[in-house]
Amino acid sequence: MLLYIAHKDSDSRRVMRNNPDENHMKKSPKERFLLIIGMLFFVVYLVLGLIIIFWKGFPIDMEPKFRIAFGVLLIVYSFIRFIRLLNSNKDSDA
Repeated sequence: MLLYIAHKDSDSRRVMRNNPDENHMKKSPKERFLLIIGMLFFVVYLVLGLIIIFWKGFPIDMEPKFRIAFGVLLIVYSFIRFIRLLNSNKDSDA
């Protein structure tokens, strides 16, 4: 949102200034790309963990307890990645 601030100068012109909240909301294309890739891999690890846990005909022959442990490990890792993504996103805004 742009704020229009009119002030009296010697030439009485109108000056536009950006809203300070808008400046930190803008992201470079690189930051947006990395955010999208981070979200994509969060979903990939989450879905892969769920597939390993619940797919009975999983092509890799593993005992059920190891399959569940590996799936839970992938799900936990996906949430760690998601939290790190959120924290890095907050740091880049400041």
